[in-house]
Amino acid sequence: MEIIANQRLFWFLMENAKLDLDNPSILDMYVQQVVLYGVSQDVRRLIDLIGLGKLRDSLKRIGPFLSWEVRRFWEDYFGNT
Repeated sequence: MEIIANQRLFWFLMENAKLDLDNPSILDMYVQQVVLYGVSQDVRRLIDLIGLGKLRDSLKRIGPFLSWEVRRFWEDYFGNT
């Protein structure tokens, strides 16, 4: 699935850059940007796009690159759902 990168979150990409979320490394970059810099609306869109299962898998892969506060929030979230 391809999406157009939100310029507010992906300021380092060219305008209207397409992201292929079927590619795990691109998906992980997308998830990382959203959980670090996104607002609640961005997180809701992320969950709608990829689902909770893919989000959980991606967070496991990128966990070491997140601050402990962000990682802990998502660990608590998935631990309670």
